[in-house]
Order: sequence, then C-alpha cells, then structure tokens
Amino acid sequence: MMTLIIVIAAIIIYSLVMFFYQRRIMKTLTEEEFRSGYRKAQLIDIREPNEFENGHILGARNIPLSQFRMRIKEFRKDQPVYLYCQSGMRTGRAAQILRRNGIKDIYDLKGGFKTWNGKVKTKNK
Repeated sequence: MMTLIIVIAAIIIYSLVMFFYQRRIMKTLTEEEFRSGYRKAQLIDIREPNEFENGHILGARNIPLSQFRMRIKEFRKDQPVYLYCQSGMRTGRAAQILRRNGIKDIYDLKGGFKTWNGKVKTKNK
C-alpha cells in the first residue's frame, strides 16, 4: 500500500514539474496576440493529419507531434515558432522537443484550435 502511495505521489510531482517547465519554455498567447505575430513566424499545427484536414489556421504547416523528432530539421532556428493543437494540451511536449534542439522562441495558442475565431482552411472533399 505504501509503495502505491509513493508511486502516485511521484507521478503527481513529475507531472507538476513538467507542467511548470513547459510553461517556462514557451509563452502562451491569447488569440489576439497569436494573430498579431504568427505571420512573421513558423506557424505549426501539431495535430494529426486527419485533424488538420478537418480545418486549420490559414497558412499553418502540419507537423504532427508524433512526427516531431523525425522532422525537427524542418524548423528554422532563426524564426519564432507558433504552435497549436486542438486544445492546448500537446503543445508543451512539442515545445520541449524544440527546446532540446536549440529552438528557444516558442509560442502557443491559449486554448488551442477549438478557441480560434480567425480564418480557417479546410480540405475540400
């Protein structure tokens, strides 16, 4: 029983540490702030291709989180990276990968794509 409590406590502590680390290495922007800067940046939709095709921010490139490590060379280190996913939960993991690879100017959309009210492109079927 005591082992279980220790394991649960360790998981909670690790989760909190990672949450605060992710918040420190990227800046979360409101939609207005995000909109004012993303045209001068690398706008990356980290959702899976099927999510991207159902609608994405106009001008975004799709580099799914599941492919980040393989596609890290597609990122430029001299330009800010604006990330978004569906709800804002996956961007922290993406930011960690970018940071480990020398990219430090990282932003994410507060609330993710589901809160976006700007222009959206969908794949014509």
